[in-house]
Amino acid sequence: MTNLRVSLIQTSLQWEDKAANLKHFTHLMKGLEGNTDLVVLPEMFTTGFSMRPELLAEMTEGKTLKWMREQAANTNACICGSLIIEEEGSYYNRFLFVRPNGAYESYDKRHLFTLGKENQHYQAGNQHLTVEVKGWRIMPLICYDLRFPVWSRNTQGYDVLLYVANWPEVRSHAWKALLTGRAIENQSYTIGVNRIGEDGNGVPHSGDSSVIDYSGETLLQARSIEGVYTIELNREAQQRFRSKLSFLADRDQFTIELKD
Repeated sequence: MTNLRVSLIQTSLQWEDKAANLKHFTHLMKGLEGNTDLVVLPEMFTTGFSMRPELLAEMTEGKTLKWMREQAANTNACICGSLIIEEEGSYYNRFLFVRPNGAYESYDKRHLFTLGKENQHYQAGNQHLTVEVKGWRIMPLICYDLRFPVWSRNTQGYDVLLYVANWPEVRSHAWKALLTGRAIENQSYTIGVNRIGEDGNGVPHSGDSSVIDYSGETLLQARSIEGVYTIELNREAQQRFRSKLSFLADRDQFTIELKD
């Protein structure tokens, strides 16, 4: 049973400045070579939470994916985060999960943030993604998805639930409470990686990037300080807990009807 080392990168984002953000993330990731298995970046890590996809979108096989492949190879770790992608005339808030060998998988944000008019600029996804690293099953989701427990529900047999976000400071209590709730109900390590600093719309973000264990205990909370936070997840402890308290076996059985 192999443990998993995860590195959360919490930082401010330069508004709609891809080059500056990638340069800064490159700097922050120095020293991770061989010291982690998975590096997690925030939601829309190249631009901030911008509603100008027509100016900022790139194709999936673009410069950012090239950069992620280079960083994954350099660190010998998987790299993930979301960015603005254009595909067949539509725009997506797309999570990319990139492996050291260059292979990648993607997830499109399901719940678009209507309060910020995200639904007016982006197309919603309709499929989950589960990836495997060192025998661990990980399900990535994006920001507003956190508020919807049915979509986050552990019907995929995952071990880690992962959220990347631009979650505003004014709702930081909800961020922390919901992460804990998702961890408890799914008996899953739950990771939330959020940005800090003020965005181009004047919205402040407090970070509070966190790792919650399968019982709801907080293992890490970064508050509002920039940094790279690496933590090791214990697979055997989670399996013992799930075996002793087998609540997942009593889940209600139902299907999800997706709305376009």
